[in-house]
Amino acid sequence: MQMMALAASKLAALGATVNSVNLGSHQLPDGQHLPLPPVILGELGKDPQNPTVCFYGHVDVQPARREDGWKTDPYTLTEIDGNLYGRGSTDNKGPVLAWINAVETFRALKLAIPVNFKFIIEGMEEAGSLGLEKLLEEEKQCFFSGVDFIVISDNLWLSKKKPALTYGTRGNACFFVEVEGGDKDLHSGTFGGIVHEPLMDLIALLDSLVDPTGHIQIPGIYDSVAALTEEERKLYESIEYDIEEHKNNSGVKKFLYSSKEEILLHLWRYPSLSIHGIEGAFHEPGIKTVIPAKVIGKFSIRQVPYMDLSVVKQQVEEHLKNVFSKRNSPNKLKVSMPLGAKPWVADVNDPLYKAARRAIKTVFGEDPDFIRDGSTIPIARLFQSITQKRVIMFPIGAADAGEHSQNEKISRHNYIEGTKVFAAFFLEISKLRGQLHETSSPETNN
Repeated sequence: MQMMALAASKLAALGATVNSVNLGSHQLPDGQHLPLPPVILGELGKDPQNPTVCFYGHVDVQPARREDGWKTDPYTLTEIDGNLYGRGSTDNKGPVLAWINAVETFRALKLAIPVNFKFIIEGMEEAGSLGLEKLLEEEKQCFFSGVDFIVISDNLWLSKKKPALTYGTRGNACFFVEVEGGDKDLHSGTFGGIVHEPLMDLIALLDSLVDPTGHIQIPGIYDSVAALTEEERKLYESIEYDIEEHKNNSGVKKFLYSSKEEILLHLWRYPSLSIHGIEGAFHEPGIKTVIPAKVIGKFSIRQVPYMDLSVVKQQVEEHLKNVFSKRNSPNKLKVSMPLGAKPWVADVNDPLYKAARRAIKTVFGEDPDFIRDGSTIPIARLFQSITQKRVIMFPIGAADAGEHSQNEKISRHNYIEGTKVFAAFFLEISKLRGQLHETSSPETNN
């Protein structure tokens, strides 16, 4: 609540019109109602000749305690060796302030602001953006009506030193596969060898999902994945990526693929399947000779653009039912998909991405890497699908910023140069004007 009030005052000091929208309250599992922090809708400039840029950011953070392993107080911004340590320095208070600083610069230098600005800042992103989707639906014909595009700066470069623009993220479909036998656990000495054990059925089902090379074995799962074009493949050649550093960070000695291009393609552009755990099986230290009556396997598929969630769900169900039927087991099978988040992709040849590229070249002296993100960032897809506006993901934090981790930081260099690059971006966008409306609207079924 305090952060939202501070953000509102920062925008008001710019001369922006600020509306703090009350989202009501949220009921906790124990019945308690907690008031939700408001969402700030800010507006600065209404020149019909200028493009209108909407910046999204959040000022809530992940929990942090000194005893978790922080070398400084996580809630006191502390500079050490050119790095600014503190929770939120990269995710996402730093980029929000950098954007505000960039706007302040034009004011301080008494320069005409080259674009119109709108701001949408929330305080619940780390808890699932409660209430935001409903607000976007309500405001798409009002607050967003004059917006040309939306900028999100809530992710990181792939490199410690080379700037990047993000143009795609994977989605995530989470599955439960449940196998149930009798109504109680059994002793393996009394029943082992004469019953169809649910855990054995489940292990066979999980083993059928993916082969040792990482290839998903569910029929049809790759049918909707777009073919890799030569133009796109070339984007991967110049990307700065240290395989050995990534191995060291993961603690593993060997990846499934050896080349930079193949690793990045399978991190970003192709679907992957991961098995996460088994509920109901004995997992404590020691030995317990039990045959569990019901077990639930948990796995997820990171799906990529053009894969349809409903089709993926059907393919998974059909595959598991087919494998299960061949076991002639009397146990009961149940497959469900409790969570499904869609992927997102943008066109790197869009004038917006070209403008951002020119801004980066101006400030950093080099072209950015065009990267995707292997994880799921629902906010980009959410904005694009509801507002029907184009979205660009424009990070300023380096790969070693440690978002969500201990000792989160943003370097003084990245913060200052990030502020400059946002200002340069405003100037590049102001040159586009008519191109924004001539370009086709974004695809939302990707």
